[in-house]
Amino acid sequence: MLRQVIHRGLQSLFYKLGLFVSRHPVFFLTVPAVLTIIFGFSLLNRFQPDTDLESLVAPSHSLAKIERSLASSLFSLDQSKSQLYSDLHTPGRYGRVILLSKPGGNILHQADVILQIHRAVLEMKVNYKGYNYTFSHLCVLRNQDKKCVLDDIISVLEDLRQAALSNKTTARVQVSYPNTKLKDGRSSFIGHQLGGVMEVPNSKDQRVKSARAIQITYYLQTYGSVTQDLIGEKWESEFCKLMHKMQLDHQDLQLYTLASFSLWKDFHQTSLLARGKILVSLMLILLTATLSSSMKDCLRSKPFLGLLGVLTICISSVTAAGIFFITDGKYNSTLLGIPFFAMGHGTKGVFELLSGWRRTRENLPFKDRVADAYSDVMVSYTMTSSLYFIAFGMGASPFTNIEAVKVFCQNMCVSILLNYFYIFSFFGSCLVFAGQLEQNRYHSIFCCKIPSAEYLDRKPVWFQTMMNDGHHHTSHHETNPYQHHFIQHFLREHYNEWITNIYVKPFVVILYLIYASFSFMGCLQINDGANIINLLASESPSVSYALIQQKYFSNYSPVIGFYIYEPLEYWNGTVQEDLKTLSQGFNTVSWIEQYYQYLRVGNISATNKSDFISILQSSFLKRPEFQHFKNDIIFSKAGDENNIIASRLYLVARTSENTQREAVELLEKLRPLSLIQSIKFIVFNPTFVFMDHYGLSVTMPVLISGFGILLVLILTFFLVIHPLGNFWLILSVTSIELGVLGLMTLWNVDMDCISILCLIYTLNFAIDHCAPLLYTFVLATEHTRTQCIKNSLQEHGTAILQNVSSFLIGLVPLLFVPSNLTFTLFKCLLLAGSCTLLHCFVILPVFLTFFPPSKKHHKKKKRAKRKEREEIECIEIQENPDHVTAV
Repeated sequence: MLRQVIHRGLQSLFYKLGLFVSRHPVFFLTVPAVLTIIFGFSLLNRFQPDTDLESLVAPSHSLAKIERSLASSLFSLDQSKSQLYSDLHTPGRYGRVILLSKPGGNILHQADVILQIHRAVLEMKVNYKGYNYTFSHLCVLRNQDKKCVLDDIISVLEDLRQAALSNKTTARVQVSYPNTKLKDGRSSFIGHQLGGVMEVPNSKDQRVKSARAIQITYYLQTYGSVTQDLIGEKWESEFCKLMHKMQLDHQDLQLYTLASFSLWKDFHQTSLLARGKILVSLMLILLTATLSSSMKDCLRSKPFLGLLGVLTICISSVTAAGIFFITDGKYNSTLLGIPFFAMGHGTKGVFELLSGWRRTRENLPFKDRVADAYSDVMVSYTMTSSLYFIAFGMGASPFTNIEAVKVFCQNMCVSILLNYFYIFSFFGSCLVFAGQLEQNRYHSIFCCKIPSAEYLDRKPVWFQTMMNDGHHHTSHHETNPYQHHFIQHFLREHYNEWITNIYVKPFVVILYLIYASFSFMGCLQINDGANIINLLASESPSVSYALIQQKYFSNYSPVIGFYIYEPLEYWNGTVQEDLKTLSQGFNTVSWIEQYYQYLRVGNISATNKSDFISILQSSFLKRPEFQHFKNDIIFSKAGDENNIIASRLYLVARTSENTQREAVELLEKLRPLSLIQSIKFIVFNPTFVFMDHYGLSVTMPVLISGFGILLVLILTFFLVIHPLGNFWLILSVTSIELGVLGLMTLWNVDMDCISILCLIYTLNFAIDHCAPLLYTFVLATEHTRTQCIKNSLQEHGTAILQNVSSFLIGLVPLLFVPSNLTFTLFKCLLLAGSCTLLHCFVILPVFLTFFPPSKKHHKKKKRAKRKEREEIECIEIQENPDHVTAV
């Protein structure tokens, strides 16, 4: 009883709203238009892109950020950038270049050319306010001699050039890999500076026979001042231009460049590349909506309403964007999905209102027809809009750990609210004017009076075709004169009979089993998308650089800083064994190992604290080849006694081309050891900030949103018209969501912020289209389930088909945007639309004929009513036999 009261109350409320809109159409047309103009200007004036890529796509709350702060408090990260090698996430300003020789070539034989390019970089000048700045003015300085920090591969190349100039075989420099001995006696790790290495067969010291690529990085100082940052940005820009010029001058080498701004620039490049394609997409949606709303009947055809419906969503999206920028929002490329998400939901309301208008009686005044359409449609549309708001509201909650996802969900909440308001106001007013034209028998396109049938019969065929109002096909007083709409006609006369055919049903069951199998198989192979190149323009310099880097420099993981942040008895044999155990399997760059080796070679005993520290300070760190280790040890003095309060070493693991995943595995392996070992340490690399628990952070929004929607549907079991409607809706949405998740994984889509947003949207898109179909079915009072599903498809199939076809056609231009972000968006939304269409028109029409709700009780009720009516008629005839005679 409560369910019926709530439903009737909502219908009555929306009936009154429809009447109010139909009586004041100018007001409801003007207010949204004025709002769009106001907020549209703010969009143009306050547009500002977000340049902080880390804050957008890295987990907001992660242990890696805490570890970074602790490591930075011990050892300056700005001074450590050259040691803490990170592939794409190097902090601060820098310029990086990969020099690649031709296939079969040896890059080491071109040392002279590479050094010429290196000198050109050092001599390059940047002008700022009349002053010229070179790399020596901006570089990171070494503590020991205040010279610029340069990669050790430069020293190796200089040695090779000197050897080549001396022209003596004995003077040839022996280069080892990944650790090589420099001229000054230092042992240096060059695993990330030399790539595509072939070693001399059976070489004990891993001597290099040839190499394909060299990677050089130029690190700039970061003081935190705005001026320094501007000069650094100009230097990076000039560096990229210089490398492009050098590429033209040296055709025997391939040069790939990367700077600190490259990732952000190529991330934002997607928006610039997609602008034209989004306009094309809008044109396609407008065309599809216009054509699908047309009929041969020039009176009842509504092409302009389809067009105005799409424009309604466009102006509501512009208003939402204006509100976003007024509230100091910053644009990023992930927001490209909002127009498509808003269009998919908004046009569903537009087409449902059109279908609701077609279901009203023509003999009613147009204002009552608008009110009836609101009463019929807006209850369902309000429910689905509320679920959209709940899902994206949960995604915008503090539980979401990815800022880009949170910003997107906040914008979607505003867009959903404005979509709802603009549809019942702006589009409702358009529906009122269109209804008035129809009632007054005006042409739906030319807005002229339709001539009488006698007048048309005297005119040529083409004129009759243009002015045909359907009087040849149906009576003006027919109960449903809109049956001649081509989609409704196709569903009624052809598709409904075919899909409910008993011989088709087994094939549909087999099709669903195949669908479920592939979905399940894909769900078992989900990958997290921590790789940032998934969000960049596909033909950008950053992606080209990353692919070459992955191919030639992925033999070793990023350099992991191993920070011991408490005093430790390094001279103790047990501690030494623990350190060896922790670093086992890694290639280490460590003062501890070098010091132990120094003691062994010199046969020096340092088994107590005083001897250990005394020899370390007075002898080991004084030698030129070990002086750089001073930066890795923090001493404190208490009276006459020196202590080591903190130190660091570097670990590098052997990896394959899938460096990203293996780096995550290393972090997950090392971090738990810091909790159980007696040695107190932390591990850090700039890459960890982007990868730390990324899989959990990125999947949390869709889990929360799904749980929120599920909870709402369960709690409203006894508030909706029929609980089985909610039950079927939960099953349908789950099937569609898992199908999209599994199939997108098989289509090589990783779980990044874009695919997660698409999964949240899929939940709502499925509800948007399945809910009206299912509720109409469970409430139907026909004799059989087959007849009920036919009526449901006939009532809502047109709107579903119109909306999904417009949505899918609008996605096509995204395929031609050269960006990984838009490829992901296209794939996920295509799967969401296709799976929803499959369920609405194939799977549900068949499965609903097998399972509850049963329609037998409706059949019994109808029989009882018919029998009661027949009995009443017999009694009346018996009491008044003259009436029969009169008849």
